[in-house]
Amino acid sequence: MGLPGNLLTTAMAVMPHTNVERALETALQLDIPFWPQLPNLNYYEDMYVQAAEHFPGILLDVEQRTLRFSMDKFLEEIEETLARMDDPAVFDISEAYSVVYHRFLTLDLSRRPAVRGQLEGPVSFGFNVLDQDRRPILFHDTVRPFMFDFMARRINVQLERLKRLNPNAFMFVDEPGLQFVFSALSGYGEVKARQDLDGFLAQVVRPRGIHLCGNPDWDFLLGLDMDIVSLDVYTNGEVFSSYNGAIRRFLDRGGVIVWGIVPTGMENFEKESVESLEAQLEDIWESLGRKGIDRDRLLSRSLLSPATCCLINPDREKTVEKAFDAVLRLSRRLREKYGLESG
Repeated sequence: MGLPGNLLTTAMAVMPHTNVERALETALQLDIPFWPQLPNLNYYEDMYVQAAEHFPGILLDVEQRTLRFSMDKFLEEIEETLARMDDPAVFDISEAYSVVYHRFLTLDLSRRPAVRGQLEGPVSFGFNVLDQDRRPILFHDTVRPFMFDFMARRINVQLERLKRLNPNAFMFVDEPGLQFVFSALSGYGEVKARQDLDGFLAQVVRPRGIHLCGNPDWDFLLGLDMDIVSLDVYTNGEVFSSYNGAIRRFLDRGGVIVWGIVPTGMENFEKESVESLEAQLEDIWESLGRKGIDRDRLLSRSLLSPATCCLINPDREKTVEKAFDAVLRLSRRLREKYGLESG
């Protein structure tokens, strides 16, 4: 069957819940479920911490909720890690680092159109994990190539396990840090980023995709060799739709777009309705249609999701759960309107 489309629903993984079963129940309401990441449950559930498991040189303090890196520790541990590079256990997420993931792997999801997993991407990981001198490890020439290889292996091991649940499983590489590549102050430029990401994606088993909530250079992102892109179109829709040429080329390669349209922050959520969000999406699609992108073809290669993750609402879980429900209602409304099948 391959990657689904037809405006089916999925969502980003980070959720504010502290109850595993409630979080899973919420995720399972969507057409394409995923295993939630629950940093409010404990620090091991943080997306950066999960990506850091077994990475040499990591200094993790769960009580203080800090994740740092030591170059001396890296040099002490790298040889042992390299000797175990053929061991899937080095790259999988252990139950200590995600009880939710292991609970998800026990479910019967064979009848779903797809299932999805995720891992923090190497660019974002490299920008955010700092060494003993508070320097991002992305700038270490001895660490960076290993990091890209390590994260690719982690994605492949998770995808293999998810494909046992459902042959149409796919992965999001979460890359919020990609937008910083295009800042003159980043110190990690577009040319180097493309070289590193091209090599990284070539190692990752298809289907492979990138999720981010920010606003990168969309020509750059859509030009990468990936199958699915997930974005916050609620915030970035006007900018994104101006890259019609890159969008058309991405669709021509069989790409799928996940339109993150429903806000999860309480203030924005409460001022919107399913009808207003529908109108916002259709304005974008009509704009692309005027630029030569066929609407029916576009919708057949589209999914819907919330716009962003959100951990800071006063009611925490409730607004996020309402946003998930709104995505489902919007999907049903649009699929009926455009005569789309549910698979």
